[in-house]
Amino acid sequence: MPLNRRKFLKKSAVTGAGVALTGTVAAPAARAAETRRGRKPVKRYALTVMGTTDLHGHVFNWDYFKDAEYADTAGNAQGLARISTLVNQVRAEKGRRNTLLLDAGDTIQGTPLTYYYAKVDPITAEGGPVHPMAQAMNAIGYDAVALGNHEFNYGIETLRKFEEQCHFPLLGANALDAKTLRPAFPPYFMKTFHVRGLPPVKVAVLGLTNPGIAIWDKAYVQGKLTFPGLEEQAAKWVPKLRSMGADVVVVSAHSGSSGRSSYGDQLPYVENSAALVAQQVPGIDAILVGHAHVEIPELKVTNEKTGKAVVLSEPLAYAERLSLFDFELVFKRGRWEVESVAASVLNSNAVADDPEITRLLKDEHDVVVAYVNQVVGAATETLTTVDARYKDAPIIDLITKVQEDVVKAALAGTEYASLPVIAQASPFSRTSEIPAGEVTIRDLSSLYVYDNTLVAKVMTGVQVRAYLEYSAEYFVRTAAGAPVDVEKLTNAGGRPDYNYDYVSGLTYEIDVAQAAGSRIKNLSYGGAALDDAQEFVFAVNNYRANGGGAFPHVAAATEVWSESTEIRTRIAEWVTQKGTLDPKEFASVGWKLTREGAPVFP
Repeated sequence: MPLNRRKFLKKSAVTGAGVALTGTVAAPAARAAETRRGRKPVKRYALTVMGTTDLHGHVFNWDYFKDAEYADTAGNAQGLARISTLVNQVRAEKGRRNTLLLDAGDTIQGTPLTYYYAKVDPITAEGGPVHPMAQAMNAIGYDAVALGNHEFNYGIETLRKFEEQCHFPLLGANALDAKTLRPAFPPYFMKTFHVRGLPPVKVAVLGLTNPGIAIWDKAYVQGKLTFPGLEEQAAKWVPKLRSMGADVVVVSAHSGSSGRSSYGDQLPYVENSAALVAQQVPGIDAILVGHAHVEIPELKVTNEKTGKAVVLSEPLAYAERLSLFDFELVFKRGRWEVESVAASVLNSNAVADDPEITRLLKDEHDVVVAYVNQVVGAATETLTTVDARYKDAPIIDLITKVQEDVVKAALAGTEYASLPVIAQASPFSRTSEIPAGEVTIRDLSSLYVYDNTLVAKVMTGVQVRAYLEYSAEYFVRTAAGAPVDVEKLTNAGGRPDYNYDYVSGLTYEIDVAQAAGSRIKNLSYGGAALDDAQEFVFAVNNYRANGGGAFPHVAAATEVWSESTEIRTRIAEWVTQKGTLDPKEFASVGWKLTREGAPVFP
């Protein structure tokens, strides 16, 4: 397909902020079954709410980084094309008029497919394309989608354009205009199901997003949007929805159920608070959970005020699962009551792709496959992240070298040009590989899977030392002489790999036999012990620069430069310019693990 070809779909009627939406469907009389308990007839209605979450741009069961069908050891399958088949099956069984289809956010970021239509052929361009996720979700017939934090990764303009292209509302009751404190997106969606011979069943869906957006995408939302806690906003909106006649209240929440925040992230509100919402806010029947990327078929949480069970379910991310909430309602004393809710998940590996979705988005898929397979250079040897968590790996040095070069060029001629530039990078993946020979965009994209951008901050030697000590908490304390199991050496306290940083331009040892906070040894710069007063320009990704991971000092440090070009793109540009990817140009052994002075890996 030519790159300038466009697909236009019916423009969404869902626009504006803080707008309630209403839909009406008619349910067949067969769904209002009558039985008898003694002499009183009992009238019932069955409703099924389906849900996905954390789709992250997965339309097909395809791994763009490997240029092959997706496969894992568990036999999972991915993609909205599979979900569409499951949804069709559920609608055929239950009756489409008796179902709702929801999503709990993180939709437009995560694959080269979504990156391409945000940055390479952007939906925001005049006459630009319709986003593939909007096309797929419109075709499948989603009713409402909660905002995820990754919806904000490309800026508000891209998000608003995506919203305009969707035939369903993007919900965010706790995404408020920073000046008016009014909802900047529709807080809820309400749908009416007509039951023959009985009053209608009104179902309200409240959308809640993650307060971490204020930190993670600070550059885009600061001064424009604010994100109060989920519990606070649910307590405000659920009574309103009940007063509006909602018989059923479902929350779609881009927030996990653990009751904790991600390791190190210092938020004013709990990041993963879906279970707290269920526990503290009366009047909720079920919660579709997102954000945490875990599978929870069914979790029942007792509300502390009513004593009633609230049912939670989180389907596995990337469209690997579809959650089902099966509601049984009974008509009593002139109103509908939820008698029971049962949740379960369906596995998308049990079905084939929906050919309608395949046909709809084949052209976009093919364009992106061609894009990521462009050759941009040649590698003299294979580079891999297999042991990058515990050994200084050249493939991570490539990232820091690119960041150093970009920042040095940006600061040339400024008052900061004389300061030495150091850089951080994390071992995001344990399986990335740049093979010897031809290097493609997909090879480099697999190395840097996030859409982070680059920021330059000024930090002192003493601050850098504290930064490294904090990073070194990633390792499990291991006594000198004790056996070393590399599978148990890292991720202390549950810290993810992306919250462990290399720092280039320095040499240092990490003594894992020591207690956390006392592990950085022989820290030097330029062959001499690090001067606490020495100033550096620190090249850092925007997630870390904004406080992600709660590394000390960096968020508060003076910012001297930033840009909107992704680090991934900068790596591709660097390799393209060089033509040859040779570790001699960027690799160095800047750090190593030790125990009481002896190397862990001789």
